[in-house]
Amino acid sequence: MDAVAEARRAARSLRGPRDLDEILARASQARYVLIGEASHGTSEFYSWRAELTRRLLEEQEFSFVAVEGDWPDCHRLHRCVTGQPGTTDDPAAVLRDFERWPRWMWANEEVARFARWLRGFNAARTRPAGFHGLDVYSLWDSLHAVLDYLRTHEPGGVDAALAAFRCFEPYSDPQDYAFATRVVPVTCERDVVRMLAGLRPAFDEDSLPGLDESFVAWQNAEVVAGAERYYREMMRGGGRSWNVRDHHMADTLDRLMAAYGPEAKAVVWAHNTHVGDARATDMAAVGMVNLGQLVRERHTDDGVVLIGFSTHRGSVVASDFWGGPVRRMPVPEARDGSVEDLLHHAVPDGDAAFVLPDDSWASQVRGHRAIGVLYHPHKERAGNYVPTILGQRYDAFIHCDHSGALHPLHRIEPAEGELETYPFAE
Repeated sequence: MDAVAEARRAARSLRGPRDLDEILARASQARYVLIGEASHGTSEFYSWRAELTRRLLEEQEFSFVAVEGDWPDCHRLHRCVTGQPGTTDDPAAVLRDFERWPRWMWANEEVARFARWLRGFNAARTRPAGFHGLDVYSLWDSLHAVLDYLRTHEPGGVDAALAAFRCFEPYSDPQDYAFATRVVPVTCERDVVRMLAGLRPAFDEDSLPGLDESFVAWQNAEVVAGAERYYREMMRGGGRSWNVRDHHMADTLDRLMAAYGPEAKAVVWAHNTHVGDARATDMAAVGMVNLGQLVRERHTDDGVVLIGFSTHRGSVVASDFWGGPVRRMPVPEARDGSVEDLLHHAVPDGDAAFVLPDDSWASQVRGHRAIGVLYHPHKERAGNYVPTILGQRYDAFIHCDHSGALHPLHRIEPAEGELETYPFAE
């Protein structure tokens, strides 16, 4: 049987949430379900991911959602969806205040719809499901948050935090710090380590719905430490800064699981390049790891399910250059011989379907499209495809044959931001 016929036999049509039953069954014994996306700007990826997450929270009692987003921004959303005092009752208002470019990744109608549902879901629960950021980029916001906490709760630690603050102060843009470490071999690492050493909390589970303030401060300090390493490694090239970032996300996930307790279960949202096991791609050949690989390596005995996405054609939200305005772009038909091309021929034209990639068709190396926040449709056939063994990279896979662009809450993004790294600014 040829690959298209095998994939057609494996494909299950997706028309509504109940069609996800087989994926839910695969996740039923797992404590970690990581759900990807093939772009940061496709509506179907966000919508199906939200539908799957709703069912995981409702039917399998998952504890929280952790995303490829900044800790401070996501913590404000966490407080909103868990109904903490003094927060707005409209999660979209919190999402509109997400500041770091590209804001549309989280400040969009699809996430707002899920967050409104999550707030309502949590209203009837004594132990609400959380929403947390895993990423490493919020250096300044996290540093300010640590200082605010110490001034109020632990004034003895202020001096160490101020030393770290003053070390970074000459560098309003963290990239400037990265460049400076190439010229002068003096870094802020020692000051950050001193600050972090004073912030190891004795976690108070009674305050879990909003998370203990000392835990939040500790996590912000870990972000500062991770960001310092990330920007220092960024200038050395290769995959070093990528690895720092994905280790930071995996470590943050571990801290959250410990905070939520021994029965905790996590849903993770991130790009396919973070979720799909790097060992099944060409990333491994250049010494790169990713979040999905790390979670599998650390927690195989707890059950890990990795879920990827793809599309054959449609439209996407992205930008031409870093910090540039957001716009709707076409996604051309997928490259011949790619995962997307194969599934296009296996799935009825324009439909959505999923496969559990257990058969021989999924054991061959094929290009698998990855679209980042920067995208140039006319150039994508020369890049944007990651050589992939689908059955080793994912445990389940959703294909949206014809997809549409995400719906941002902001019409225009601010012209500022931070440079991200290989492979596609994910």
